[in-house]
Amino acid sequence: MESILSKYIKVSPNEVKVWFKAASVGDFHENGGACVKYRDKQIAVFNFKRKGQWFACQNLCPHKMEMVLSRGMLGDENGIPKIACPMHKKTFSLETGENLNGDLDAIATYPVKIENDFVYIGFSE
Repeated sequence: MESILSKYIKVSPNEVKVWFKAASVGDFHENGGACVKYRDKQIAVFNFKRKGQWFACQNLCPHKMEMVLSRGMLGDENGIPKIACPMHKKTFSLETGENLNGDLDAIATYPVKIENDFVYIGFSE
């Protein structure tokens, strides 16, 4: 499983070399997530309408190594937008990827931009 995890890194907006056109804005439910595929990665994309923000992170939950984060529950912890794994409720910051429970490694996060009603995810490769 280490090879799966090593494919995920935190990408800051300054490191973006490729903006992947994921889907139209209308393809995503408000206050929910969906999974898109970019090369060999599954990416969870969230339209956090209550906060007026979009987020993207790896779809793999490192707790049980399941591709489920796109089906997780969006929330807020002390102003930090977070996603909770739908299986075991492990939570992660959607801004930094940090595990908010403090017992797992961080997940990868990716910048998101909206242009002409399309969602783009930034990658460093």
